[in-house]
Amino acid sequence: MALLEVDDIHVFYDNIQGLKGISLTVETNRIVTLVGGNGAGKSTTLRAISGLLHPRQGEIRYDGRTLAGIGAHDIAAMRLVHIPEGRRIFGRLTVDENLGMGAFTRRDRRAVAEDRERMLTLFPRLRDRLRQVAGTLSGGEQQMVATARALMARPRLLLMDEPSMGLAPMVVEQVFETIRTINQQGVTILLVEQNALMALMISDYGYVLESGRIVLNGPAADLIDDDRVRRAYLG
Repeated sequence: MALLEVDDIHVFYDNIQGLKGISLTVETNRIVTLVGGNGAGKSTTLRAISGLLHPRQGEIRYDGRTLAGIGAHDIAAMRLVHIPEGRRIFGRLTVDENLGMGAFTRRDRRAVAEDRERMLTLFPRLRDRLRQVAGTLSGGEQQMVATARALMARPRLLLMDEPSMGLAPMVVEQVFETIRTINQQGVTILLVEQNALMALMISDYGYVLESGRIVLNGPAADLIDDDRVRRAYLG
């Protein structure tokens, strides 16, 4: 069953067209990845889905409901949560305050406390840094904060934009293992990632974008074996 349906969306930055008729589907409990070079439209696609950009044409449906005219804050309240490129944590707040911001719209205090403990189990390093100002953390720790903050909103669909960017190889492996664990816990994921091979290895399905268009799509395992994808994106 499709949790997200993107149908022929066109997105512009002033007079420059960023997306030229993107259509894709994300089924419930799946990991779907977007593959493409810089400027292909991957981040623009996520920003359009989360309401940060508004398509001039086409439709985005989440859980059967159109997102046209709905603001980004209301989309987030619908449990469609976006972790943007660069993590965008609240650098002057503590780790614990960042987690609290993820649950800002929730009123179920007991469940919030349970989710907080679950985040500290998923990211045990954060337990020792709860009172630390988040901006002083390492890049890998900041990614943990960004992911934990997003999960505090109890997302059904999580949009992740370049979660491994700028991280050491050992930390990158931990990031992808965490993404797999989050998905196994029932969160559907739409992933944009510079490490295309690792992204496809943990994904169920993939789309290849070039210059604002989808040029190829299919099961992730098939894309890994596709000569065009291997030459262009997998090294």
